[in-house]
Amino acid sequence: MKRKLIRWALIALIFVAALGGAGMLAKMKPPPEKKENTDVDLLVQVMPLGTETVNFTVRSQGNVRPRTETVLSAEVSGAIVEISPKFIPGGVFAKNEVLMRIDPTNYRVAVDQAEAVLAQRQIEYDGALKLRKQGYRAEAELASAAAALETAKAELVRARRNLELTAIRLPYEGMVRSKDADLGQYVTAGSRLGVAFATDFAEVRLPLTDRDLAFVDLPSAGQIEKSGAASGPEVTLSAVQRGKKQQWTGKIVRSEGVVDENTRVTYAVVRIEDPYRRHVEGGDSTALPVGTFVSASIAGNSAENVIRVPRSVIRGNGQIVVVNDESRLEIRDVDILRSDAMHAYLSGGVAAGERIAVTAIENPINGMRVRTGDEEQVSADEESADETKDDATEETVAQGDE
Repeated sequence: MKRKLIRWALIALIFVAALGGAGMLAKMKPPPEKKENTDVDLLVQVMPLGTETVNFTVRSQGNVRPRTETVLSAEVSGAIVEISPKFIPGGVFAKNEVLMRIDPTNYRVAVDQAEAVLAQRQIEYDGALKLRKQGYRAEAELASAAAALETAKAELVRARRNLELTAIRLPYEGMVRSKDADLGQYVTAGSRLGVAFATDFAEVRLPLTDRDLAFVDLPSAGQIEKSGAASGPEVTLSAVQRGKKQQWTGKIVRSEGVVDENTRVTYAVVRIEDPYRRHVEGGDSTALPVGTFVSASIAGNSAENVIRVPRSVIRGNGQIVVVNDESRLEIRDVDILRSDAMHAYLSGGVAAGERIAVTAIENPINGMRVRTGDEEQVSADEESADETKDDATEETVAQGDE
């Protein structure tokens, strides 16, 4: 019995000693270190703003078309007896060159007959006039002879004109677009013979929106000269030909003067001289064919004190994110004067000397603090200076110990 009590006493003593040791070990364990808040402000790239004078360029596009295009039709009847070798699609011809000839035989005969009738009427009139002076003819007979004479003259004019119309000509130098009649074919007055257009000038209709018109000075109707053109802004046209980008220059010569009811645009007309380069001696002789689709850059007006920013920094609702002197965000509404594919041009809402955030911020908040590249550079410089100072201090202490 005594041994059993001693055994239980030893077990209890060991248990108490173990608890005491565990408690002492727990007290000896160092307390956990408190971690400081390591949240870092968002790093953004900023761009300082400045004002400048901007020469705006208005962009548009359109198709090249001839200034003058003619549907050739026969004005007299007959068989086609002659066709110029140039009267084929793509053929070029000179002003008043004969392109086609209708059989003139009957029309030459008509001229001869009209001349004979005129000679006869002239004799009759002269005789009636002589008799009238002698008192043998009445005034009415003389008037009748005079009328017959005038009719004969008119018939001769018409016969000669019909003879001229057997030769198909155009009053300009140009190019044949299509050929609709051929040698030996019989045509009547009004029959379609082909289509041709002038090559002295070509035109491009450029659609301009109301916003575009604020930056382009179009010629007014009063400025248009007798030639049907006025001197307006210069235009650079460009298109890809044979795998290479080609350019041509022209001028806006007029506005069509109406707003399209469907698209709400106004068309400005650009004129290009000698598009087929028929009169170019040396230099660039790249032709600008009719039907070419071209892009147009119009020299527009200029504006002063404009702030140019990347278009990507403009938020969808016309806002911009400014980083103030305290490195905090300010979301501002801006006045966008104009924008293109790369830039937006601002006339208000920000000022020269301010900074804007170029880095895209997903959910910017007014007053949100950020870091900029400039601040990172300053911090790095200060840290470098502190390290240099510490190194110098350690070196001084070491020398003192020696």
